Amino acid sequence: MTIRLLSVAEADLADAIDFYNAECAGLGFELAAEVRTTLARIVEYPEAWPRLSERVRRCLVHRFPYAVLYEDRPDEILVVGVMHLRRNPVRWRERVTGTS
Repeated sequence: MTIRLLSVAEADLADAIDFYNAECAGLGFELAAEVRTTLARIVEYPEAWPRLSERVRRCLVHRFPYAVLYEDRPDEILVVGVMHLRRNPVRWRERVTGTS
């Protein structure tokens, strides 16, 4: 199973890494490692996490207030966001419109 991140999801993660590294050297890289672990869990058990909509599921990242939002497609896992849990929860919906 392959994983594909939308460019906005990559930007989400890069922004979060930069923020945490500015707060404490190396902390952003720890977030990146936790996101990689989360992606591995998703690949292993793509249907294990709750649905936010008909197509999108959410898997929480350990240690950080983030979640990976993804679509479980037949040929890939499409990551539509790496989003902070205190941000507007409907913001991700704009990203999945037209991502077929």
